[in-house]
Amino acid sequence: MERRDFLKASALGLAGTMVAPTAMMAATPKKKTAANDKIRLGFIGLGQQANYLLSSFINMEDVLVVAGCDVYDIKRDRFENIVTKYYQEKGLKKAAPAMYVDYNDLLAREDIDAVVIATPDHWHAAIAIAACKAGKDVYLEKPMTLTIYEGQQLVKAVRKYNRILQVGSQQRSSEEFIHAANMAREGELGQIRKVELFVGRWDGQPFPVKCPRQKEAVPAGLDWERWLGPLAESDYVYYYPDIDPLLNENGNENCWGAWRWYKKTGGGYMTDWGAHMFDIVQWALGKDGSGPTEVIPPGYSFYKNLTYKYDNGVVVEETTFDDKGQGVKIYGDEGWIAVHRGNLYASDPKFEMKVTDNSVPFEARAGHHRVFIESVKSRIDPNVPVEVGHSSCNMCNIGIIAGELGRPLVWNPIVQKFMHDDEANALKHYDYREGYKNLLDV
Repeated sequence: MERRDFLKASALGLAGTMVAPTAMMAATPKKKTAANDKIRLGFIGLGQQANYLLSSFINMEDVLVVAGCDVYDIKRDRFENIVTKYYQEKGLKKAAPAMYVDYNDLLAREDIDAVVIATPDHWHAAIAIAACKAGKDVYLEKPMTLTIYEGQQLVKAVRKYNRILQVGSQQRSSEEFIHAANMAREGELGQIRKVELFVGRWDGQPFPVKCPRQKEAVPAGLDWERWLGPLAESDYVYYYPDIDPLLNENGNENCWGAWRWYKKTGGGYMTDWGAHMFDIVQWALGKDGSGPTEVIPPGYSFYKNLTYKYDNGVVVEETTFDDKGQGVKIYGDEGWIAVHRGNLYASDPKFEMKVTDNSVPFEARAGHHRVFIESVKSRIDPNVPVEVGHSSCNMCNIGIIAGELGRPLVWNPIVQKFMHDDEANALKHYDYREGYKNLLDV
């Protein structure tokens, strides 16, 4: 292949072993799967994002959705009705999926090959590790984990139990982001000097905020204790309708789950959109599996915005640019290229391409999900394997920690710790409450 074609193939998951050279041999299947066998999927977490994922996976001829799990009865009912109706119209005799409240019951089923996890972020690592132990492959929504330590443990679990894990960073399978990353990686822009990215703002800043101290009655159909999981009441995560949204008359959530904005359950815009945009930055700079060496919070000294520095001199700044919303802008000696979902433009037309894949809602585009299914079959890592998801997630988390401490931090991406800084390293994780402390054991 020409180098550009090879990089594009790699981006689409056809050369996954470039990321983790041992993965192809390590990820041996529990049992051989014939090429025409259906991959049997279970879904864990059945909110709005899961609905998008379901609309993609269920339409694949070689996939069969057989189970769902959620702690909220209205979302279990909705999922069951959608899946049952779809398969009934296809003429399947056993159309209804099995439904569960406890994810462990779903994972105990030997006939399930893989799971799709779309829970709130504070449950990602624990459920994904449990799935690996149960011999299931995993499609895991971004951000891959909530804390740095969770990510370290999940990397160990995926490799120890020889599983396929695809992180839901679907921009890696989207044509405009593939093109922009390739322009940078192939040297078309010359030496890369700076990258700007914008992740969004909540109350004027990208970081997570404290959960509102309002406390309302928990609906009868919601198992709030299971929803909290490793969190404790002392973390001030109280129920109110937006945190696990009710359904409207059309059967959809009234809003995106507000848990994503709050400390302990999410990472604010830093992980909600940052997990996507920082991922593209890492990819374009050839820093997958690695990362920056310094992070400086906004407002420190003359730094107006959150700033990262790499060992090769590249500076990455989280800031608005061009008034076009969330995206990434890459500056090189020969020019620049900017990319947003469905939109790409550059300093010179020779760097541009026409974006064509805008007919389907971005969250429901099947390309990234298809990469996962092909990886399950081939046992070759997908285009966003666990190590890549972890290093991209670390970008978000070290930025959040710098913002919380209000001072620059020196980060060693190889050993994954802050240098000579016990205060910062203490924020790489939090203590799970009693009864949940062993969930991260590998």
